[in-house]
Amino acid sequence: MSTDQAYRVVATESAVAELERLQARDGPLELHLSGGCCDGSAPMCFPVGELRVRESDVYLGDVAGCPFYIDAEQYERWGSPEFVLDVGLGAGSGMSLEGLDDLHFRIVGSGVVY
Repeated sequence: MSTDQAYRVVATESAVAELERLQARDGPLELHLSGGCCDGSAPMCFPVGELRVRESDVYLGDVAGCPFYIDAEQYERWGSPEFVLDVGLGAGSGMSLEGLDDLHFRIVGSGVVY
């Protein structure tokens, strides 16, 4: 797992507020952007330790105290961008914690929502 601080992730105020609300309810959290199809391009939020972080995952930084990881191959494929974490209405189709409250985390930037 890489910890190169050149990698970056930032968040909107609404994403930070949602992470803080989820942490108050569920305890320490982590975010992961796994790659692959379907929800692979949607950030997933889990209690720390629930998802196994792999050696090939890249640590992008913390958002509201939550570590954020991405699949290294996906990060390279997207051209090593800076990510902006946001939250939107409507549950995603994954198992991310915010989905229980009819919300979903997403990556936004350059006019594109992933």
